[in-house]
Amino acid sequence: MAAIRFFTGESLPLEMHKVRIVQRLDLPPIERRLEAIAEAGSNTFLLKNQDIFIDMLTDSGVNAMSDQQLAAMMKADDSYAGSETFTRLEQKCQELFKKRYFVPAHQGRACENLLSQILVKPGSVVPMNYHFTTTKAHIIINGGSVEEIPIDEALNLDSTHPFKGNMDIDKLRAVIADKGAASIAFVRMEAGTNLIGGQPFSLENIQEVRKVCDEHGLLLMLDASLLADNLYFNKVREEACRDMSIRQITEAISDACHIIYFSARKLGCARGGGMCFDDEKLFLQIRELVPLYEGFSTYGGMSVREMEAITVGLDETMDENMINQAPIFIEYMVQELQRYGIPVVTPPGGLGCHVDAMRFIDHVPQNQYPAGALGAALFIAGGIRGMERGTLSEQRDANGVEPMANMELLRLALPRRVFTASQVKYVVDRLAWLYENRRLVEGLRFVDEPKNLRFFFGKLEPVSQWQQELARQFKKDFGDSL
Repeated sequence: MAAIRFFTGESLPLEMHKVRIVQRLDLPPIERRLEAIAEAGSNTFLLKNQDIFIDMLTDSGVNAMSDQQLAAMMKADDSYAGSETFTRLEQKCQELFKKRYFVPAHQGRACENLLSQILVKPGSVVPMNYHFTTTKAHIIINGGSVEEIPIDEALNLDSTHPFKGNMDIDKLRAVIADKGAASIAFVRMEAGTNLIGGQPFSLENIQEVRKVCDEHGLLLMLDASLLADNLYFNKVREEACRDMSIRQITEAISDACHIIYFSARKLGCARGGGMCFDDEKLFLQIRELVPLYEGFSTYGGMSVREMEAITVGLDETMDENMINQAPIFIEYMVQELQRYGIPVVTPPGGLGCHVDAMRFIDHVPQNQYPAGALGAALFIAGGIRGMERGTLSEQRDANGVEPMANMELLRLALPRRVFTASQVKYVVDRLAWLYENRRLVEGLRFVDEPKNLRFFFGKLEPVSQWQQELARQFKKDFGDSL
């Protein structure tokens, strides 16, 4: 279902649910927001929730659960081993993904850790449509390297290509020819490619990737964390999928893959994760590591209540009117921002709305982290927390050289069933004001830079007094209004 067109002529996304439990929100005054971003080292990850009005940092673990998920949590079997809760989750994964084995883990990066330990060796290469931060880190820690081979359209932020998450088949063949099949640990596809704007891949593309893998005896692994959005786009954008049900598309994608892993903090609207595969040898290797790193093999570091919620959440993911909620709100937000000339990633993807910071504040050099600076500026302007997805999310190589990211994006995530259209309009309004005053925004520099995953804990400072100037302009334009 697309956005509903109203008699008045306005087009708005329509919430396919009703709200029965609410959490209070507070909007701190501009003075407190300025103090809070300084205390956080201009890193939105380090902001405290009490200082945030609209939290668009991520959709991970913050999607709204359904009444059926909450009800299911009350029947959890908390047996340490042999739990019926595990059996229900295992059976649901087998039903949807058609894989023989399911192994639980506490979240997606835990799956990456176990899979990388077993499959990645020093000198290994992992071709992928695009990397995710933790995935790349686990591969590198185990001595491997990443080869990103998306289609050329993937890095064109203004492209209208419906599947910018596709892997370039010719480039895949070239990597195999250059590196040798024996050096390739596995080929990885990511649903709803996180770092390039939540862009999906087509069913046709992943099936073509599988054919190449079969030709060379390679494993194809799918990160299905953002599969819900990808499924929606397959259904509405891909001709071959128009007459297929969401379950049928899911099965077709799964059939193309040897290994599927996911973070249930995204897929399933709960907290946890797991891995699905048919290979008994791999299953036994993975299962042996689970008690060492996660917990017993039938709960994998998750609470049984969360496992019950995942089971129901995965089943609900097969409902088109559930999985459309993030994409239609994101599309609405993108279209509203375009009305103000604000540069955003197109076509609208999943996960969130992605603002192109390099064009928004084109006077800020990339080595001063424009996406991070824009994130700090938006918090000052509206108490809105987004996430930097650019150079700040990279890390220095072994020689201390800082790689520049392909793009500098401020991601404004729209967790499923959380925000209303009026809240989205508020964010659009504050971005529009910020765009009018964008010349006030300048860059950031590190004062505390961790070696790994620095965007989580690193602290920065503004290169000038620009944050104070921005706050003064806000007071001038809005007076005592928050």
